[in-house]
Amino acid sequence: MAEQKIGEIKKILESTDVELLPQVLENFRADERAGVKTLVAKYDKCYEAFLAEKERTERMKMYEKKYSDYAYICGIDEAGRGPLAGPVVAGAVILPKDCDILYINDSKKLTEKKREELYDIIKEKAVAYGIGIATPERIDEINILQATYEAMRSAIAQMAVAPDLLLNDAVTIPRVQTKQVPIIKGDAKSISIAAASILAKVTRDRMMKEYSIIYPEYGFEGHKGYGSQSHIEAIKTYGPSPIHRRSFIKNFVDEE
Repeated sequence: MAEQKIGEIKKILESTDVELLPQVLENFRADERAGVKTLVAKYDKCYEAFLAEKERTERMKMYEKKYSDYAYICGIDEAGRGPLAGPVVAGAVILPKDCDILYINDSKKLTEKKREELYDIIKEKAVAYGIGIATPERIDEINILQATYEAMRSAIAQMAVAPDLLLNDAVTIPRVQTKQVPIIKGDAKSISIAAASILAKVTRDRMMKEYSIIYPEYGFEGHKGYGSQSHIEAIKTYGPSPIHRRSFIKNFVDEE
């Protein structure tokens, strides 16, 4: 029987589910051709990376395991407390107990493409989720911290299943009766909080891209409303837009 062409072997490995790679790779380990050896080495590394990611994901479940007696553990996080423009958005997510979603992490550590992929997967697999939004006007009215709490309460209220434990990124939310566990840097330590951070950030980033079409002179699609030099210069040149937080831009504009 003629040996398989290297291109054919490459296609086989490319189409193999990562969990099945060890078995499939065994078929090619005895092949002495340099091209095959390179492919085997490459996909060995792919499998090692997969195992490392599984281990990292399990470590992210530390708090979920600690509080496993609770039926519905909900992660809470926000995106957009610091920008000069746009809303603050909160995410709330209850993941299934046997959650097997890999690559969930603090949204800031992920690429935009990976966040977008995970956004859809999280929404599909979550037991329940909610997204709360506080407008720039509301931020100016009650301050960013209170607006963040309001967005978080809104996210919780939208959920189809009521949580019996909240894992929060660093904060304790006022006027919420559910037991809360604030975790410093929680979006890097809890898979539930990290999932919430992804929903919040993707939602807010999409909103800022839409605003960039309405107000193209500010470049919202790039900086997402944060205080970059180009953004500050645009505020000075064009004045504030309707989505700028007046309480955040006092140093850049003179308003009567």
